[in-house]
Amino acid sequence: MYKVMIIEDEEKIRKVIKKSLEKWGFEAYAIEDFNNIFEEFVNLQPQLVLMDINLPVCDGFYWCNKIRNISKVPVIFLSSRNSNMDIIMAVNMGADDYITKPFSLDVLMAKINAILRRTYSYSEVNLDTVAYKDVILSLKNNTVYYNEKNIELTKNEFKILQILMSKPESIVSREKIMEELWEDESFIDDNTLTVNINRLRKKLKEIDVEFIKTIKNQGYVVK
Repeated sequence: MYKVMIIEDEEKIRKVIKKSLEKWGFEAYAIEDFNNIFEEFVNLQPQLVLMDINLPVCDGFYWCNKIRNISKVPVIFLSSRNSNMDIIMAVNMGADDYITKPFSLDVLMAKINAILRRTYSYSEVNLDTVAYKDVILSLKNNTVYYNEKNIELTKNEFKILQILMSKPESIVSREKIMEELWEDESFIDDNTLTVNINRLRKKLKEIDVEFIKTIKNQGYVVK
């Protein structure tokens, strides 16, 4: 079942879209707090976003750009604004489609289903991020984001952090990490792992992230 995030400030439209999505078998999540849209997106990990342009606090272009920094999830704009400039801006920000209001629910559902078919093959849903305590690891570009700061990781650093963040607050042994990296053809040994862990910690500290802990004789944990 696909998760669809609805970012629409007009309550009546929001409820109608949500009801229609649920009727079609989707998990529909309607945003009501327009201050924390990006955090809601990261926590929800939707497979598609429906976005209005005229929103409180920041407009849909701003939020689409924020989402595009970490994810390739399909975004459809729904707006009463129908100028060529608005449509061009939406496309430039990474939108996959643009539907002007008023619109037919049947047309909206047809477009949603078409985009989902093109994006996700064989019902396989691939997430673009891993998140823990406001730290976001983008699987799209090997970049870590935290409080408007970001830093790019090497292949090994990225893989190590992905392993640890995928099992937050659980101890992962050094052997397990090396095994995962060897399978990924990174060919990392015990000494190399130590070097990579130290480099990773140093990079994360640059963006005020210090959550990789060493558990003596056991391994590492993110907490």
